[in-house]
Amino acid sequence: MIVVSNTSPITNLAAIDHLHLLRDLYGRIYIPRGVWDELNAFGRPWPGRNEVAEADWIAQRSVQDKKVVAVLQRDLDRGEAETIALALEMGADLVLLDEREGRHMAQRLGLEVIGVVGILLAAKAEGLIATVRPLLDDLRYRAGFYLSDSLYTQVLKIAQEE
Repeated sequence: MIVVSNTSPITNLAAIDHLHLLRDLYGRIYIPRGVWDELNAFGRPWPGRNEVAEADWIAQRSVQDKKVVAVLQRDLDRGEAETIALALEMGADLVLLDEREGRHMAQRLGLEVIGVVGILLAAKAEGLIATVRPLLDDLRYRAGFYLSDSLYTQVLKIAQEE
């Protein structure tokens, strides 16, 4: 399975000490150079930066078609644009993206997309975590991940934890 990740799933899972779920669920993850640069933005390492640097299961790849990236950057940031472009180039089975505009663009281009909340639901379904609720709370309060009350409730219902 070919899985390409944007920055947000990495930083948010790392912030709640669950970056390992990506390895456990998908084995190998690919990130474009733009994602690596975002993990090092503003002269400081963001959550997940050190883990990515040390992980043998996360591979950096350069996007070959810079024209696709340029077109995508009209509406998306560099990391999202490169993530989608790399996923298209590699024929990815799955793209890890949280931002709404990036998700919509990837889906319009025929890519399968999942975000950090979907990753947690998948991890529960696979028996990798026992409950989703404490991790959703950690995302909200430790990682600063925006999660509406309605989505929070919906996710707990899906996870059968309401």
